[in-house]
Amino acid sequence: MTAQQLKNSILQMAVQGKLVPQNPNDEPASILLERIRAEKERLIREKKIKQEKNPSIIFRGADNIPYEKVGDTITPLEIPFEIPESWEWVRLGSISTYAETKQKLNATSVNPSIWGLDLEDIEKGGKLVERKTVGERKAVGDKTVFTKGDILYSKLRPYLLKILVAPDDGICTPEIVPFRVYGRINPEYIVYYLKSPYVDNLINSITYGVKMPRVGREIMTSLLVPVPPLGEQHRIVVKIKELMPFLEKHGEMERELSLLNSAFPETLKKSILQQAVQGKLVPQDPTDEPAEVLLKRIRAEKQRLVREGKIKKDKRESIIFRRDNSHYELVDGVERCIDEELPFQIPENWAWVRLADVCEYIQRGKSPKYSTIKKYPVIAQKCNQWSGFSIEKAQFIEPDSLASYGAERILQDNDLMWNSTGLGTLGRIAIYKVEANPYGLAVADSHVTVIRLFKRFVLPEYLYFYFSNPTVQSVIEKQADGTTKQKELATATIKAYWIPIPPLSEQHRIVAKIEELLPLIQSI
Repeated sequence: MTAQQLKNSILQMAVQGKLVPQNPNDEPASILLERIRAEKERLIREKKIKQEKNPSIIFRGADNIPYEKVGDTITPLEIPFEIPESWEWVRLGSISTYAETKQKLNATSVNPSIWGLDLEDIEKGGKLVERKTVGERKAVGDKTVFTKGDILYSKLRPYLLKILVAPDDGICTPEIVPFRVYGRINPEYIVYYLKSPYVDNLINSITYGVKMPRVGREIMTSLLVPVPPLGEQHRIVVKIKELMPFLEKHGEMERELSLLNSAFPETLKKSILQQAVQGKLVPQDPTDEPAEVLLKRIRAEKQRLVREGKIKKDKRESIIFRRDNSHYELVDGVERCIDEELPFQIPENWAWVRLADVCEYIQRGKSPKYSTIKKYPVIAQKCNQWSGFSIEKAQFIEPDSLASYGAERILQDNDLMWNSTGLGTLGRIAIYKVEANPYGLAVADSHVTVIRLFKRFVLPEYLYFYFSNPTVQSVIEKQADGTTKQKELATATIKAYWIPIPPLSEQHRIVAKIEELLPLIQSI
């Protein structure tokens, strides 16, 4: 049971006479109501209140059925639930000033030190969050007077349950209706009654207005109120106040648990991705060919492509190696220890490399000349979503401009596309899939960096999961250049990224395990 369900249950038990025991020595509520009627008759004679046109009297007949007398008419009364013998049913208007017209003042003409209450000052559920004077508010317009002990009820959006007993005198905005109960009826009991599920559900079913629903005065004054003896009213209020701190604590724990539950799938996903790129997700196989051998094959492949003129020679080729249990990088014949730069430890049969060293192509796309002709899509930042690649979000280039694109700029299957500019989209990455493009070919715009791996040696899916993991994503903003309004991830920065490379067989096992686990996480 949730905290709100438990609170509702307690309030409903309270107004049904089931929360505290009845005391046979309590003066019955029927005598209390007789005193209230006498008090109202006196106030009418003294012209302090107006005579009700059709006063309501509810009683039990000889057949033990509730009846209501309005004027000269007596009809059976349908009651919402049973109450104890010592209690009585009554209309709210019969025991309160709710139907009376309250004095209205212009806020500029009242004492500026008096309390000025706005609807926004009352929290959902009825707690005061702020108390300001009229002077502090610089209030203008009509205001309604209320007195300490009055019940303050919000007729606007009543489902928010902005109801409380006024702790002091003051004035309030017209959306708040102040009213007072007769006969020393405990106003806090009436507040709990108005917050009970019975009243809440009833009122919200008959409000008027769509955007800002309200409850009318006639509805409120006609509400059936179960009135306990005064002694029991006091015991009910004391018991509810005793229970409320426990309910609030329960609510806090419930909210904390809800936050944990909502964050758990994403936290678990991040943990899995981090474990994967640190060699902790799947076991190492000692028969796997070490990553060092894999990198030698990549270097040989790059040299072949350079000789054939298919790619340019890397002027600052990086070679990382281990010596004396430390990592070193060799560039242009100069070696240096890089232990402090590497983000985490990896298994012995893995290797660290710069991203450029395992790629045949890394380049930003080209600023396109757009066209309404839907022939050649251009991949922009919005196409790269964490939920996947979306060709439906692409715009199109001018068909004649395709000739200005080199062959290397035409996207190939399993190219990685990394958002390299902007706020909110910076760092998002997706894998280009030819089968997801019904137009046959596509290019990238200048806000997207295309990463083309040596796919026979490094799986694009493994690199995609690596770039998606918290270690990389958490430092994207720090490594970006530019202003707060336009961050950019430079191509040189991307080329220099540290990449942990497992043996090829382990790459396959890691990708398979992540793809097995992610659907399970999403279903949580």
